Amino acid sequence: MKPIEAIMRTAPVIPVLVIEDVAHAKPIAEALVAGGLRVLEVTLRTEAGLDAIREMKKVPGAIVGVGTVVDVAGLESAIAAGSEFIVSPGLTEKLGTTAVAKGIPFLPGVANASDIMRGLDLGLTHFKFFPAEANGGLPALKSLIGPFGQCKFCPTGGIRQDTAADWLAVPEILCVGGSWLVAKGAPDVAAIEAAARAAAALAR
Repeated sequence: MKPIEAIMRTAPVIPVLVIEDVAHAKPIAEALVAGGLRVLEVTLRTEAGLDAIREMKKVPGAIVGVGTVVDVAGLESAIAAGSEFIVSPGLTEKLGTTAVAKGIPFLPGVANASDIMRGLDLGLTHFKFFPAEANGGLPALKSLIGPFGQCKFCPTGGIRQDTAADWLAVPEILCVGGSWLVAKGAPDVAAIEAAARAAAALAR
């Protein structure tokens, strides 16, 4: 099993986290891990992102990766901050080649057959289907799985607690990305842990 597949199989939902204040990072990670979601994707959409990774890695059991990596500079910064895996909204040959060369688990975004074929050319078989709902939803991904049954997917974008189970019922979908688990602002750790427990219970 590839390292990225082992990460994808750890929990049915990977929380997609936008951390505005680094002081919130560790409490959020502790609540998610306590609720059964160990794989955490910290996006690089805020200035606190890289520092948040360092804080979350202090939480026992947390597997901390970086999302919204769009270029090689972002990849290198994420690795330097201690990221254990890399998630990108898309896939370029330069980014993919560099990620493969560095040997870090990599989950690039794909939206169509050409994207998947570009990934296969680089030796990649595990992808983020993004943006999932806006890109045709589950019917679209099922259509892509037809010719690319050797691939595994983590759809992200627009998926909710009440729709995640439909996605996870497809064998080639190993997990989904979820942004619904953590509300903006100061973290309500009890609410986050409860949301994580509900998400973790989606496991097949």
